[in-house]
Amino acid sequence: MPSPTELTAAGRYIILTAAFLGWMFSGFQMAVMTLTARSATTEFLRSGQLTATEPLRLARLAALPHISATPPEAIAGEAAALQRVVPRWFSWYNAAFLFGAASGGLIFGWLGDRIGRVRAMAASITCFSYFSGLGYFVASGEQLLVLRFLSGMGVGGMWPTGVSLASEAWSDASRPLVAGVLGTAANVGLVIFNAIGYFYPVVPDSWRWTLLVCALPIVLGVVVWVGVPESRRWLATRASPGEGQGQVSMATVFRPPILSRTLIGIAIGTIPLLGGWGATQWLVAWADKVGGVTDPRVKAVTAIMRSGGGALGSLFGGVVASLLGRRLTYFLISLASLAAGEYICLAMMPKDQGFAAMVFAVGFISTIFFGWLPLYLPELFPTRARAAGAGVSFNFGRILTGFGVLATGAITTWFHEDYGRAGSVAMLVYALGMIVILFAPDTTKDRLKD
Repeated sequence: MPSPTELTAAGRYIILTAAFLGWMFSGFQMAVMTLTARSATTEFLRSGQLTATEPLRLARLAALPHISATPPEAIAGEAAALQRVVPRWFSWYNAAFLFGAASGGLIFGWLGDRIGRVRAMAASITCFSYFSGLGYFVASGEQLLVLRFLSGMGVGGMWPTGVSLASEAWSDASRPLVAGVLGTAANVGLVIFNAIGYFYPVVPDSWRWTLLVCALPIVLGVVVWVGVPESRRWLATRASPGEGQGQVSMATVFRPPILSRTLIGIAIGTIPLLGGWGATQWLVAWADKVGGVTDPRVKAVTAIMRSGGGALGSLFGGVVASLLGRRLTYFLISLASLAAGEYICLAMMPKDQGFAAMVFAVGFISTIFFGWLPLYLPELFPTRARAAGAGVSFNFGRILTGFGVLATGAITTWFHEDYGRAGSVAMLVYALGMIVILFAPDTTKDRLKD
């Protein structure tokens, strides 16, 4: 294959900045329902667009906006109804988002190999921004579920296209740091969004504005399309006889010799996602229940501490993986996440002294994975299938995580919103991570394969 033409230093930094911003704004999409799910569910309950006995109806997809004039204190059994429906709807919103992200990762990852990393990344940013903005106008939970799925598609597409573009722009010596920068980007977005939620509390009569904030990155989509240079490696591969654009298909990563790597990628991608969405993120929902409408900043502080720890943890993931080796790093992260997660769920409560600090620690440890993944996943696949391979690995993990989140919701409802007991069960996923990594190849000394 011809040697790819080198990018200028400015071109490499433009690519890294664009990928960082795209994944950072994806963090807004990940954060929004954690802060607003309880408030949105409460509004829909009060407006008659949700009931405790019939929580999901397709007919409400055609509902028109209607805000109940009934004062909250006059709604009989609201507290009991919320106890039943909030965990369910919280899990449904997140599962819809994850299933959308999985679909988008497959579609946009394939497009990234076919039409180019840059155009596919720009389209994914536009997708999640546009459909989040439409969420401002929803009248029912069912409508919001559909839009969460569609915005999730854009977020899912951002991962494989952005990671592949940045990985191919930088040298092997720089990639651990680049992986850390990309890994921390979503958590930076989470911190920013949750900080906004702290200063402007999210309550049942004021939560829709958060979706307009999530729509702002649509401007970035346009800038990426017209201003970011394409991957030279992709351009060179596309021009090579026998490896051009027409040879790439989604089925490529499900055929030997790539198939075994794909299955490994799916397994190791699922554990961090399920641990985050199905376990540690529910710490914020726990704080939301405890703080309630009277103290909405409890959930914001918890969310800030979790994502703040995550921003640091994911930043160092690539560096730690280079120092300790890919497999040992993954094993140790799984072990430490399990220990910290079980402690906070079984021994603490959201208003306890030290709870916020422990949430920070859990966020730090459990998100080292997300500095590790941008380094490891591209190493599993050759250039011609790298975006599709990374997308399939991460996003099939999202599919499994979506089902795991639904299971967490069911467990939490079973325990009558006892988030501590439910979280303790969910944290066991990290024990599975300690087993899965034993079957993965160690790519510590490998270079990106062309």
